[in-house]
Amino acid sequence: MHKYGPHIFHTDYREVFEYLSRFTEWREYQHRVLGSIDGRLVPLPFNLTSMRELLPESLSRRLEEKLLEKHPHGARVHILELMEEDDPDLRFLADYIYRKVFLNYTMKQWGLKPEEIDPEVTGRVPVVLSNDDRYFQDTYQAVPLRGYTGMIGRMLDHPNIKLMLNTSHDEVLELRDGSIFVMGSEFRGKLVFTGKIDELFNYRYGELPYRSLDFRFEAHDMEWFQEAATINYPNNYDYTRITEFKHLHPVRSDRTVIVKEYPCSHVRGENEACYPIFTEETREMYRRYLELAADYDNLVLVGRLAEYRYYDMDDIVKRSLDVFREMIL
Repeated sequence: MHKYGPHIFHTDYREVFEYLSRFTEWREYQHRVLGSIDGRLVPLPFNLTSMRELLPESLSRRLEEKLLEKHPHGARVHILELMEEDDPDLRFLADYIYRKVFLNYTMKQWGLKPEEIDPEVTGRVPVVLSNDDRYFQDTYQAVPLRGYTGMIGRMLDHPNIKLMLNTSHDEVLELRDGSIFVMGSEFRGKLVFTGKIDELFNYRYGELPYRSLDFRFEAHDMEWFQEAATINYPNNYDYTRITEFKHLHPVRSDRTVIVKEYPCSHVRGENEACYPIFTEETREMYRRYLELAADYDNLVLVGRLAEYRYYDMDDIVKRSLDVFREMIL
């Protein structure tokens, strides 16, 4: 069971895959996502199959021909690029995907009005020029055979690692006048901090905002609930997607468990800080916290909360390995 929704490991970094393989065996798994659009379930990201399923045959054939005249088969073309085309058919396709796939989903996920959505985010929405319905195209795609808890447990199983649970950083860590103190004693080694940078400095400049998710699990007396591991609901319901875990970890059972994801605001002490909210104001606030951190030469900030940025799993593992080599070894 994935407590925080589906997490499929995927990467093109061989180094990252080999490093994690020291701590887990894998079950190969290629994730597929469907989107509920106009009463039909179609592959996401939007691809040639999605186009044929949703649009009239003559229009979809014409669009496919025009797209493949301009781009190689298998390319991922961003809708911002299509919006700038002279061809009205291609502009229509970009607008269609924006309205049907992206707009309402993003409004739910981020709690934003349409005019507040960053155009750069819109520009990253792709059309995949193939019938490949896999959600990821990375070289390595899998889930840990015994789950992420098992993998992390093996990482921590080392005599030099002491794990302190239910302990706030301010119970053991103090930053004072350019020096770091751990358990009351000055610490001159490298200290890696992965928690919230604003919390580390007692919210001196305010609290950096995040979006969170409310995961609601349901058990059903049926063999299967849905035909794919994850189905997105961009335009209906308050939740954004439903995941059925038996697709990820196949078991034979007459019952099944699903989770519905409801986006919500992050409230300190009540839910998890999942996604940093990027605005000019939050970037400036983070910059000011970085200036405070710069006073501590042996403080190393790593991770989504400490760096106030989004990381995929493979990217943060690579970042951690790079930091270790460059700053700690």
